[in-house]
Amino acid sequence: MYQLLKIILFKLDAERAHYLTTNTLNFLNRLGLTSLVRSLMVGKVTDKPVEFGGLRFRNGLGMAAGFDKNAEYLEVLDKLGFGSVEIGTVTPVGQDGNPKPRLFRLPKDTGLINRMGFNNKGVEEAAGKIEAYRNKFPQSSLIIGGNIGKNKVTPNEDAHLDYEKCFVRLYPLVDYFVVNVSSPNTPNLRALQDKDSLKVIFETLRNAEQKLVGNEATKPLFVKISPDNSFEQIDDILELVNTYKLTGIVATNTTISRDDLKTDSVIVDEIGAGGLSGKPVQQRSDEVVRYIRSKDSNVAIIGVGGIQTGSDAVDKMKAGANLVQVYSCFVYEGPKMISRITSALHKVGD
Repeated sequence: MYQLLKIILFKLDAERAHYLTTNTLNFLNRLGLTSLVRSLMVGKVTDKPVEFGGLRFRNGLGMAAGFDKNAEYLEVLDKLGFGSVEIGTVTPVGQDGNPKPRLFRLPKDTGLINRMGFNNKGVEEAAGKIEAYRNKFPQSSLIIGGNIGKNKVTPNEDAHLDYEKCFVRLYPLVDYFVVNVSSPNTPNLRALQDKDSLKVIFETLRNAEQKLVGNEATKPLFVKISPDNSFEQIDDILELVNTYKLTGIVATNTTISRDDLKTDSVIVDEIGAGGLSGKPVQQRSDEVVRYIRSKDSNVAIIGVGGIQTGSDAVDKMKAGANLVQVYSCFVYEGPKMISRITSALHKVGD
């Protein structure tokens, strides 16, 4: 069914199609039709619990950050069968992001290019949505992650203060945090992956947490890294992960590389700047996951990048991921991929 809808959706601007799809799902959910949608478009979701960082995920499939920036689709994504949803990237103050158009499909490559620029309604809006969801569904097993970033107008030397504001506001509401310093769509953001910059951010968050909960158990904390990092840069990040006792790494964000694309180079050049996701980033993402696991057997890894099939998800897990996330896959494969991927993940380790 989705393949027929996809023909229509792909005639629309990619960002417009995204909001049409998500808002339609929310509308059908309000009418009480999500079970019907799940029956017709998803099928059987196979849950196999995954545990790390003190969290228990009902299955190993999560929705990556960027899909639900403002925590508006938690209920419907929960009911469709995702084990977790990473909301955001959230910034302290709402911002419009970069000028449109800013989301582009590369069908020949099963990829997306985006230069959204952390468009979101701000941390207060997200906090309110998560709180409302928690109150409405107190028994829900959905794991909610908070992906946090800095506002575009905030200079890098003050970035740690933006991360702290989001961290403190969302702390009682989310199950884990992800520090996003790897999006290519906010000017100079990737410079925060520098060792000294990360030290300041991690130390600020750990101090903030100490003030919030004292010596109680900490919320799992991850850092999301770029696939364009060298292995030497990853070594530096791993050192800080251990120093500041982070739970793990989300590997990886989008890439600025345009190598080996099937899409005509003229079209790619016309699209311009932005982060490339989907199938083209799969190989490098898997390499990064594999490298991290080879260097540290204990660090938790959330693997994201290029997953389109159940086999892709299994490959990511075999490379060393504890959990996988998707985004582009939802665009190209539709809700049916939830049943396909959870079924494949259920067989891992059997």
